[in-house]
Amino acid sequence: MAQDNAAFCGVPEGVPGEAKAPPVPPRRRGAGTRKRQRYVEKDGKCNVQHGNVRETYRYLTDIFTTLVDLKWRFSLLVFILAYAVTWLFFGLIWWFIAYCRGDLDHLEDHAWTPCVNNLNGFVSAFLFSIETETTIGYGHRVITDKCPEGIVLLLLQAILGSMVNAFMVGCMFVKISQPNKRAETLVFSSHAVVSLRDDRLCLMFRVGDLRDSHIVEASIRAKLIKSKQTQEGEFIPLDQTDLSVGFETGDDRLFLVSPLIISHEIDERSPFWDVSRHQLEKDDFEIVVILEGMVEATGMTCQARSSYLADEVLWGHRFTPLLSLEEGFYEVDYGGFHQTVPVPTPACSARQLAAAAARRDAHLYWSIPSRLDQPLEEAAAAEGGGDPATPRESNGTLASPEAR
Repeated sequence: MAQDNAAFCGVPEGVPGEAKAPPVPPRRRGAGTRKRQRYVEKDGKCNVQHGNVRETYRYLTDIFTTLVDLKWRFSLLVFILAYAVTWLFFGLIWWFIAYCRGDLDHLEDHAWTPCVNNLNGFVSAFLFSIETETTIGYGHRVITDKCPEGIVLLLLQAILGSMVNAFMVGCMFVKISQPNKRAETLVFSSHAVVSLRDDRLCLMFRVGDLRDSHIVEASIRAKLIKSKQTQEGEFIPLDQTDLSVGFETGDDRLFLVSPLIISHEIDERSPFWDVSRHQLEKDDFEIVVILEGMVEATGMTCQARSSYLADEVLWGHRFTPLLSLEEGFYEVDYGGFHQTVPVPTPACSARQLAAAAARRDAHLYWSIPSRLDQPLEEAAAAEGGGDPATPRESNGTLASPEAR
């Protein structure tokens, strides 16, 4: 079937049983062609920066998410400063209370009842602040019952200290448990390929999970990023178009135990319907693929992303198999995860391939009845005595008088 399609497309096709196919020459862009800037990097990072943001107060309204999104060095700096500032602040207040009460002037007076025993300066006030907020309680410095302002301050520091602990420890826990690093073990093939599957052109790429713990409820999406201009003349930069990878049939839901090849069938709804191999070499686009699912160990949602530029789509290639059956288990050889092999593939577009298949089917439809009518004509001639002057219809009946 593939040979017939190639014949109608005008492309020489090899024999399917051949061990090797002629290699596909690498595409070369013109010297003056600027390489496309990626919208999404291969490692999944979005190559977009926000500038001229005037409403910066919006970041403070969601301070928790802002702190979680900070880089680790800034998060650690905020973590240290939050505790250090509160300790210093309350230490300064404890020293101020002792100074106002005159406790610092009666250090050697054993008859004097201070607000805090054994508080003889700012350093000891700072240490007492740390002991109070962290509930260490060494026992050397202790508040007395003759200091109502100290009791109120003790209550405030205990409550505020608990709030600081909850907020900062919560931020650090969320940041540590973020599933971003889980995406590092979700891998995508370095290239996408275009080849025939069941006599239909398909765009394919491969995904895999390197961990033994699986991604639950995994789903895959693909988007075509390409600038376009509308009929009204509006230019839309980086327009996003969905590429169907099985949403209608449920094939986008993955059981990602072993590497899977994700296929986008190029049909009349596909943006690649009119794209041939020659047009693909000159085209400028980016395909963004998104894999989502829940981490089995933590139940948190994880997302892995990658992208393919036009020169990373190999026409006429197919991925090599990775799965082999061993004694009692299946083995995946990730050494060939990114490897492809050239296969015979028509160079025409999917539209031209479908038109060629339609012409072939029409040719078969009209040729079969003509062959069936031939023995009927011979039998009709025998019944008429072999007189060629007696015309008959193709189904064996006499022709109409007008036809005689």
